[in-house]
Amino acid sequence: MDLRAYFQKIRDTAAKYPDKDLVIVSRATGDGGKSGVWTEVPKDVAAMMVVEGTADVATADVAEEYRKTVAAARRQAEEQLAATRVPLSLVTTAELLRLRGPQNQDS
Repeated sequence: MDLRAYFQKIRDTAAKYPDKDLVIVSRATGDGGKSGVWTEVPKDVAAMMVVEGTADVATADVAEEYRKTVAAARRQAEEQLAATRVPLSLVTTAELLRLRGPQNQDS
């Protein structure tokens, strides 16, 4: 294998895409790679995977739909995380006594 030709092919493939990051879909490979797995990667990685035949670049419509799905999942996870947080306030003894009022200060 000619390494110069290999890396030149990767550079040429990467130059085809104006975006910094690309959505790709994996192909099945002989070493156990699963087909149909969507992910967003830097365009250099996407170009390498396309040249090696382990992935295809998604169309603009499919990529936009994937990004919307990921954004919705991220928002949902953040909302669930926010719901589990408990607000906590530290109160000094003097403030606690003041909040209880004069009738409960004898306790």
